Amino acid sequence: MSSIEENIRSIRSRMAAAAERAGRDVGEVMLVGASKMNDAAACQAAIRAGIDALGENRVQEMTAKLQEHAYDGAPLHFIGHLQRNKVRQVVGVVSLIQSAGSWELLEEIERQAEKKELIQDVLLEVNIGGEESKSGFAPQVLYEAADKARSLSHIRVRGLMTIPPVEQVPHGNLPYFVEVSRLYVDISRKLYDNSFAYLSMGMSDDFEDAIAAGATMVRVGSAIFGQRHYQ
Repeated sequence: MSSIEENIRSIRSRMAAAAERAGRDVGEVMLVGASKMNDAAACQAAIRAGIDALGENRVQEMTAKLQEHAYDGAPLHFIGHLQRNKVRQVVGVVSLIQSAGSWELLEEIERQAEKKELIQDVLLEVNIGGEESKSGFAPQVLYEAADKARSLSHIRVRGLMTIPPVEQVPHGNLPYFVEVSRLYVDISRKLYDNSFAYLSMGMSDDFEDAIAAGATMVRVGSAIFGQRHYQ
């Protein structure tokens, strides 16, 4: 058994325990492997081990790995900051853009999807910590953005995504997760006929708290693939 396979098995066990503690069915929660800076072989190892989807942060890296068939056998999501000038390289290539965090970006996704004559699934990114260094809709404007997004005929909003501030103490992000979960339920009910499917929150260090708060998708990188070594 590869280390990636062992890691995924361990994470699945922890996910199941977290779901049980919350009175939830772990089958409601997708495991997305955040595969940034991991090669095609690592991606394929994760797919063989049963990962639900893979998520990439960088368009250039994603494009190169597509040429190597890194993602064959699993859905591909884009989970990083997406620049408007690179939207055309992502729309129709990934099954889900998780990081639609501004109205300008949504409009560009709409334009590119219309050109390609398709409907692109997206999540609205929520900047729940109000951090200037992060993209995403502020909670106080999220409802308005979600309402406006209904007018975009080539975009289908499937839910919300968030990246809270770096955790300073154990369980420190739980209040953020609870708040985004509340927004998710409220917007889905009032604007989208309870059709939202994906509440993407929680990463390697805090996915269990995210599951406790209602996440239906967690994005795990280093706990699957090992620590990244930045150049």
